[in-house]
Amino acid sequence: MRIAFAGTPEFAVPTLQALRGSRHQLVGVLTQPDRPRGRGRHPSASPVKAAVAGAVPVAQPASLRSSVDTAQLAAWRPDILVVVAYGLILPRPVLEIPRLGCVNVHASLLPRWRGAAPVERALLAGDETTGVTIMRMEEGLDTGPILLQRPVAIAPHDTGATLRAKLADEGAALLLEALQGLADGSLHPHAQPLEGVTYARKLEKREAPIDWTRPAVEIDRQVRGLQPWPVAETTLSDPGTGVPERLLVHAARVVPGGRATAAGRAGCILEMDGRHEPGYIRVQCGDGCLDLLTVQRPGGQRLPAALFIRGTRVLATSTVFGEVT
Repeated sequence: MRIAFAGTPEFAVPTLQALRGSRHQLVGVLTQPDRPRGRGRHPSASPVKAAVAGAVPVAQPASLRSSVDTAQLAAWRPDILVVVAYGLILPRPVLEIPRLGCVNVHASLLPRWRGAAPVERALLAGDETTGVTIMRMEEGLDTGPILLQRPVAIAPHDTGATLRAKLADEGAALLLEALQGLADGSLHPHAQPLEGVTYARKLEKREAPIDWTRPAVEIDRQVRGLQPWPVAETTLSDPGTGVPERLLVHAARVVPGGRATAAGRAGCILEMDGRHEPGYIRVQCGDGCLDLLTVQRPGGQRLPAALFIRGTRVLATSTVFGEVT
């Protein structure tokens, strides 16, 4: 079949590469326009554009609202458009261009976690299982009929980054199965259930600050779910100046059996290990305790807790994160 592809971030690359290595003909790629990235804010190609490196025709419309925007897609005459985290809404005229319609690789077991951030929302909610769905696209938000699904277990230490990578690989393999089924007529879509619908709203920076009055298990999910962006964070005050500074938390672990005591104060540092790598900073939570394992000052390097402890004078047992002195 003649396949066109629409995708932008790293999550879409495994499916793109799978299509390039398949028996199908990849006729063109849609991806978002080059965006300023990095400290220099220089225009950079999306991971999808970089992955094809000129080997496949690429179009980068800023929108898909007019026939001018979609002319290149129509000129490719695709049988199917495969969409993976493209980032633009496909209006009905676009959905009708491919002869056999459009299919989407979505990183959840629909109808749970429709929307922009299904991987992160599954982690933040404490789901034990998620998965990938191949669906036919329609105008609604991830409401199209399901072609195939595959569950994926969420490991206790999965982060947004590690879980996304697993789902990207599973989605690529499942997409090829779906294309085979569509080609030979053995695969038939079925409507999504009406029950169990949840929405995965886009992540926001305001979700990063840690509320230490919450249970340790919930804060651990926050740390893992907000990787690699926006990254969970807290504040600590310099005892000399009283000025608070931000501290990014990249990795943590729940302390087994470390339930809150009557004397415990949420956010208080109970214990530190700066002698052994990677070390830890043990913090009292609303229920339980959390060990901070990898931290970072904004603009600095990520450091294991042991190195951070040895290199700072602002930490001590009884220091309270999130408190301004």
